[in-house]
Amino acid sequence: MEGYIALVVMALLCAFVIRWTAQRLRMSTPARSSIMVVFVIVVLALFGRHLNGG
Repeated sequence: MEGYIALVVMALLCAFVIRWTAQRLRMSTPARSSIMVVFVIVVLALFGRHLNGG
């Protein structure tokens, strides 16, 4: 259960940092939810690869 909470907290932090950086560089800012979904998919894919011994 703690792993899921940590994953959500990391996704929120990642979304904040990416949106803040995009605003500072005067780029179009992506939606927070899209950043979180991509981050969670990438983390779960890496975790699945780790479980398979890769």
